[in-house]
Amino acid sequence: MLSIKELLTFGKNQLEKSNIDNASYDARVLLESILQCDRNYLILYGEQKIDSINEMRYRDFIERRSEHYPLQYIIGSQEFMGYEFLVNENVLIPRQDTEILVEKVLEYVDSDTQVLDMCCGSGCIGISIQKESDASVTLADISKEALSVAKRNGVMLDADIEVIESNMYSNIQSTYDIIVSNPPYIRSDVIPTLMEEVKLHEPMLALDGKEDGLYFYRIIIGEARRYLNEKGYLFLEIGCDQAADIRKIFIANQFDDIHIVKDLAGLDRVAYAHI
Repeated sequence: MLSIKELLTFGKNQLEKSNIDNASYDARVLLESILQCDRNYLILYGEQKIDSINEMRYRDFIERRSEHYPLQYIIGSQEFMGYEFLVNENVLIPRQDTEILVEKVLEYVDSDTQVLDMCCGSGCIGISIQKESDASVTLADISKEALSVAKRNGVMLDADIEVIESNMYSNIQSTYDIIVSNPPYIRSDVIPTLMEEVKLHEPMLALDGKEDGLYFYRIIIGEARRYLNEKGYLFLEIGCDQAADIRKIFIANQFDDIHIVKDLAGLDRVAYAHI
């Protein structure tokens, strides 16, 4: 049997051979997941021997990660806005950049606000908004599998949410004070250039924004007025090169007070406006 320290060295070396970025971090997180412990435990008990079952599980995890299978899908979760969200191949992995979108929405939300999270995926946006504001939140997505993950996250995090299976607005019956969305926005011709972890494993349904990356924005913005209350706001995550086009779509659909918000790297990340 190998010790914790020996297993970590094995994992790190295997991941480095496969050109995995942050090999030491991934090797550690995978072992933490198996042992249900934190980093301090691994340091304090580095000489502790690992039983054969957990060693086999770890070797399997390392093999999968070596094949560029996403770390978050292996361990089954990702932290977002201070909450732990369940994830699998049916949903995008929550990104830190998307927290900018949630933080901006929260500036306009209170417990009386009605919020629709369109293209909700794991539910990380809408559930985080609900937990932080006690707003009334509805999650909508076309994918049954994604909604299953969102429902599980809602239960796990004790979030008061409604879930609707809907192809964009097709099954939406109510109106809202705020609509928020992180829709598919990557141009189809860009997808083959993405990291293996993304292009081979994350759901294409949640990535592909069609030819110019703007297909879903045109629908969301174009039909939003029917589903927004008076002076309602529409918040969108956008690609870093899409601000000018999104602004034009907002203007064409008679939205006012258009804002573009940058992320921590100084790149355009969020667009919002109101009717």
